[in-house]
Amino acid sequence: MTDAGNDTSVQSAPRPAAPVPGATCGNCGTPLLGPHCHACGQPVTGLVRHFSSLVGDFLDSVFDLDSRTPRTLWPLFARPGHLSIEYFAGRRVRYVSPVRLFFFLAIVTFFVAQLLLSFGDAVIIETDTPQADAVAQAMTVDEVRTRRDAALLEAREARRGKQPAVGPDPALVALEVAIGKAAGDRITALRQAKRDGTPPPPPQVDEEGPALWFDGEPWDPVHNRLQLAWLPGFANDWLNVQAGRAKRNIARVRAEPDLFKDAALGAAPTALMLLLPVFALMLKLAYLFRHRLYMEHLIIALHSHAFLCLALLLVLVVAALERRLAPQPGAGHTAFLVVEGALWAWMPLYLLLMQKRIYGQGWIATLFKFSVLGISYSVLLSFAAAFVAIAGLVRV
Repeated sequence: MTDAGNDTSVQSAPRPAAPVPGATCGNCGTPLLGPHCHACGQPVTGLVRHFSSLVGDFLDSVFDLDSRTPRTLWPLFARPGHLSIEYFAGRRVRYVSPVRLFFFLAIVTFFVAQLLLSFGDAVIIETDTPQADAVAQAMTVDEVRTRRDAALLEAREARRGKQPAVGPDPALVALEVAIGKAAGDRITALRQAKRDGTPPPPPQVDEEGPALWFDGEPWDPVHNRLQLAWLPGFANDWLNVQAGRAKRNIARVRAEPDLFKDAALGAAPTALMLLLPVFALMLKLAYLFRHRLYMEHLIIALHSHAFLCLALLLVLVVAALERRLAPQPGAGHTAFLVVEGALWAWMPLYLLLMQKRIYGQGWIATLFKFSVLGISYSVLLSFAAAFVAIAGLVRV
């Protein structure tokens, strides 16, 4: 027989206070048998009570923040796959639910990122470059395009090999935007001069921001609209409105780079939530013959993304402590760098061990599927990052 007193799942469940013997419901007068009236459903406790208990109820209702939180965070970080296996085994009440766990960690992580990360006075988009000046001096549209293509090729060749190919090169992106702006401004000015029958004007500065490109030409709300044939008219109209906002906001971003950072990080949790069901579908296809329900893969996706948010949160905190306590080279600075490196290395290793432990296949099959899933999901993440960047630029 099972000893109920030793059942941790029963002990861990929060127990509401029992009603006073003989108490009746204040709404319908029915004798109370528990925390809610079984006749009308009204709860025994209302809002007229100590504020601390209200705060506790709020945290428990929204984030499940109670005694289960420390019991959840440690295995989430240190025991790959443990929470998912426990969930599938029916031992759920002792841990924070997967949805609330991911939701809470995603919100906290990207909120902390907004507080700790800063571009400072860095120039995100620089428009004063020799390559852009050369493009702006062209006298015909064909010459603009020729100089633009040559300048872009020169910029990419010059940046190649200067830093490791991990993610986009911010300096190269900024240079390409500057060249694109100069080309777009010059083509617009030359076409206007041709329509007016006047000589080509000197280069002008577009105060609204760099040019956006569509179909190899500068975007224009009238003459070169963003038009996708598979979208209805109202959707294309909405996209062009957003393109106009993004074009105007680039000038603001140049002046206040942190505006873009805050807007992009604010949109990141939404992008992750949209990717969750896609990643779960990828797991379903990768393990199609394991006969697991889609919802099981979704639970695994929630736990893996929650871990990534937690690990990223720890990286942000360690980096902030490094800047605060040991900004100069030395033993303390090196120790912080080692911890940061260990956290970054633990992320893929954790996910690999989690996949191996949950699905129980051999190492060769697990490594192969992990690699395919990792590459495929990295591509999706790059698209999500682009979406977040565009959304951030529009929302500034």
